[in-house]
Amino acid sequence: MIEMRIAGGLLAVATLAAATACSTSNQTAHAKRPTAAVASPAAMASTRPAETPEPLLQQALPNVKGKTFTSMIVDFPPNARAMPHRHGQAFVYAYVLEGTVRSQLDGKPVSTYHQGQNWVEQPGAHHVLTENTSPTERARLLVVYVSNTGEKLKVDDPKS
Repeated sequence: MIEMRIAGGLLAVATLAAATACSTSNQTAHAKRPTAAVASPAAMASTRPAETPEPLLQQALPNVKGKTFTSMIVDFPPNARAMPHRHGQAFVYAYVLEGTVRSQLDGKPVSTYHQGQNWVEQPGAHHVLTENTSPTERARLLVVYVSNTGEKLKVDDPKS
């Protein structure tokens, strides 16, 4: 089990390093904030804090036409919960950098992930639960997407 966690973490680092190395310019490629759907009034009225994405890198994959690599840190303040959402047709890898996160994909059981653990989301997956389990400590994720170029990385689905 520990070997799988190490391998998953190494995969994320290797992917990030490879994407950075593939940059065709001498300038650092910085990610733009992902585009998300506008939150509904019900979502805005929620008393729980929401997550905050911090883009790290966004780079078209030179050897995979029409695909883009994006990495970001997602910060969950204490007691934060993300809206149910989808990531389009992106393949998603998430690694817990700090804290504990509870997560559930549609049709799957709820899972709790601690620092050093990770999971993947297949294209088209419906993420019905993502929350920081602590009322006092923050949680942080490294999230890596391989998406269709130009596709929104997160679309909230408040009706779920």
